[in-house]
Amino acid sequence: MQAAQATEFDAIVVGSGISGGWAAKELTEKGLKVLLLERGHHIDHITGYKNATKGPWEFPHRGGRTQQMIADYPVLKRDYPLNETNLDYWAKDKEHPYTEVKRFDWYRGYHLGGRSLMWGRQSYRWSDFDFEANARDGIAVDWPIRYKEIEGWYAHVEKHAGIQGTRENLPQLPDSEFLPGFALNCGEQHVAEQIKKHYKGKRHLIIGRSANLTQPLPGRGQCQTRDACWLGCSFGAYFSTQSSTLPAAVKTGNLTLKVNAIVHELVYDKNTKKVSGVRVVDALTQEATEYTAKIFFLCASTLNSTWLLMRSARDIWPGGLGSSSGALGHNLMDHHFRLGASGRLEGFDDKYYHGRRPTGFYLPRWQNLFGDKRPYLRGFGYQGSASRQGWGRAVAELGIGGAFKDEMAQPGDWRIGGTAFGEMLPDHKNMISIDETKQDKWGLPVLKIDCEIGENERLMRKDMTAEMAEMLENSGVKNVNPYDSGYAPGMGIHEMGTARMGRDPKTSVLNGNNQVWDALNVFVTDGSCMTSSAAVNPSLTYMALTARAADFAVNALTRRDL
Repeated sequence: MQAAQATEFDAIVVGSGISGGWAAKELTEKGLKVLLLERGHHIDHITGYKNATKGPWEFPHRGGRTQQMIADYPVLKRDYPLNETNLDYWAKDKEHPYTEVKRFDWYRGYHLGGRSLMWGRQSYRWSDFDFEANARDGIAVDWPIRYKEIEGWYAHVEKHAGIQGTRENLPQLPDSEFLPGFALNCGEQHVAEQIKKHYKGKRHLIIGRSANLTQPLPGRGQCQTRDACWLGCSFGAYFSTQSSTLPAAVKTGNLTLKVNAIVHELVYDKNTKKVSGVRVVDALTQEATEYTAKIFFLCASTLNSTWLLMRSARDIWPGGLGSSSGALGHNLMDHHFRLGASGRLEGFDDKYYHGRRPTGFYLPRWQNLFGDKRPYLRGFGYQGSASRQGWGRAVAELGIGGAFKDEMAQPGDWRIGGTAFGEMLPDHKNMISIDETKQDKWGLPVLKIDCEIGENERLMRKDMTAEMAEMLENSGVKNVNPYDSGYAPGMGIHEMGTARMGRDPKTSVLNGNNQVWDALNVFVTDGSCMTSSAAVNPSLTYMALTARAADFAVNALTRRDL
């Protein structure tokens, strides 16, 4: 890896998370000299995961949160990310303010690898039910691509990332290039069989497909079933920038990495109608540097990439680079969730399971497919698991004595439950903009976020609880309890949209190759490029789109088209 002293490169990649890591890998392997810019601090693979091998008893507050943490993280405290086990992986709320017109929970990671170190690793391909959805429903704009145009790129990234799962031949959930899949446990398998029987093969409970290695790959060990992925994996057993794409990029000798590098703006040349460079401020010293390149990949995450576009070329377009269509910043989406049902599973008290599997089950969408009709558009899937209760079940009992201790040394009842993740429609009113009245510590005007779920999502949420409860009851599960823990946009940590792909420069920010219509040497391949949200986790699609765009960019450079 070269020292970060040169200022001229073939390509500059902004952001080192899932998309940025893939951009760096693909571009360097194709022979380009690449500068990878990360606004956060450095985290080394293995040695940087300081809590990866700690037991719960080794944390001062047993992994929980303190009153000081609650005061210091007013946004992060709203959900599970605020805890002491991996607090350093999350951006500090007070240092990174934003304006909420309506509540939006923005959970970010500013460090090398970004959220590739903390993601849930659920990895699913989209199908043409998803890519064709907007055109079919007359919503927003049509995707400029279909499944056949990205199918090969899914396979390309899957083979390197390592995706475990099982082949199911489901049209709404195409199979991947799989490593051997984890097995459903006995409780899950029983419910899967009951659902298949009751619904005549129209609903499928399968193992959750995830980026966890069930077999070693070069330089990476297989999963140890510790279920501590969010602490960083010293074995390299789950896909992250540090374990997978960064080592590949470094190996080429073509990568220059610079951390603590905040890109203030893209430098636009109105004569060539291209971007010529980036203005970068050192996060620690405030020193400014300008780097130049032929092509630029924005992979800083949905809100950050669009925020950067909005800060650039404002002398040409008041709304920023890419705003000529009026679409920049609009159609912000997430996955709405935090509701479903759970209950007690009987008949398996003599059985247990091995290890702590890092994925649960998945129940793919069936709503509004294959003749099913609902009073809303699109649909949802479920993620869940079956397990036996541990000693924590008895805390409220405050029991004492030898008999109590003996009882707590044994596993408790079997429980099974599923949480629904639903598609959020693109809506022009859901948007981000720049708040000119407030700046962060680096002199950047902060983002203003105005987003809420609509009537379609509210109608969907009624089914999201009811359907899981019904399936569990039909499978013989006892004491089934539906639940809805409430949701605000952002909580899914699946931000998408705001710089959407499309077929027309008058209605979209990017073309079908992820190029900014207003500056064709700028590519945006993170979640901001998404034209709709589907119901499945989006990260695998970011990977495939990034690899595809990198291939197009290098070929265009070779042809001197850029």
